[in-house]
Amino acid sequence: MKQKIMSGMRPTGKLHLGHYLGVIDNWVKLQDEYDCYFSVADWHALTTKYDKTETLRQDTIDIVTDWLACGIDPNKSTIYVQSLVPETAELHIYLSMITPQNWVERDPTLKDMAKILKSKEGMGMQVNYGLMGYPVLMTADILTFNADLVPVGIDQVAHVELTRDIVRRFNNIYNTDFFVEPQPKLNECSLICGLDGNKMGKSFHNDIKISDSAEVTAKKVMTAITDRSRIKKDDIGHPDECEVAFKYWKIFGDENEVETVAEECKCAKRGCADCKRQLGAKINERMKEIREKRTYYEQHPELVEKIIKEGSEKARIEAQKVLKKVRELVRMY
Repeated sequence: MKQKIMSGMRPTGKLHLGHYLGVIDNWVKLQDEYDCYFSVADWHALTTKYDKTETLRQDTIDIVTDWLACGIDPNKSTIYVQSLVPETAELHIYLSMITPQNWVERDPTLKDMAKILKSKEGMGMQVNYGLMGYPVLMTADILTFNADLVPVGIDQVAHVELTRDIVRRFNNIYNTDFFVEPQPKLNECSLICGLDGNKMGKSFHNDIKISDSAEVTAKKVMTAITDRSRIKKDDIGHPDECEVAFKYWKIFGDENEVETVAEECKCAKRGCADCKRQLGAKINERMKEIREKRTYYEQHPELVEKIIKEGSEKARIEAQKVLKKVRELVRMY
């Protein structure tokens, strides 16, 4: 019997290469070996954007479309929308009753989010009840399927540790070993910075989207930061000081290509503009099939809707099994 994996993303709109290389590509590799549940976490989106829901539905569709294009296979993995599995919300209630307040308050991501919102209090923003409870809701997401593993980056291990703490407390209070203590499964992935050298993000306007055309991608790559000390084409370059472009070559090029780029840069045989034109072509080569698949799903939205509906129904069946046992353990009527 395969071990279960659970992971998800907030619906923030069309995804970028950071999402693809940092998360989705890893998910694609996991789905042959594990029983995977991938959630569009639309309830989580409400914790900070409860007043900006105009595009929530379309953002959800866009994320699923990107997942499908990148290779998440609905015949191998369960793709579902969080709010279409209400069992998670009921489980969240039971878990919230046994979780000490200070456990939630120590969550590092929650602290960061709270700081951001508090800095905006002058504009009417404040930390809400839903945001305070989001670490427990995240635990409910995982325990809805009694998942064995949670693929995360090193900065998210604290979330899984909180889940393990809550599992131990639940099992102890109700004298059971029903819930598995999930283990973090560190992502084996390529990290990519934004075109300006900072973290890639939609709000920073420094991203390359999975859905961008070849032309748009090539144009964006030409804005990537390179070696700031290099002024003219015949100046000697320093690949290790190239802030973005050479880092991209290490991700998208093969070993021989990376070596050639580095040597030609050091000898001033390669100008930054030419280098970025070649890089843009290399990225487009890697993304060509993915974008063709995405175009297909864009032209057949009924398929995306069907996958969401069927995946959410399948997720509910599994969630109901877990919740039935939880209700028995808690001795609900």
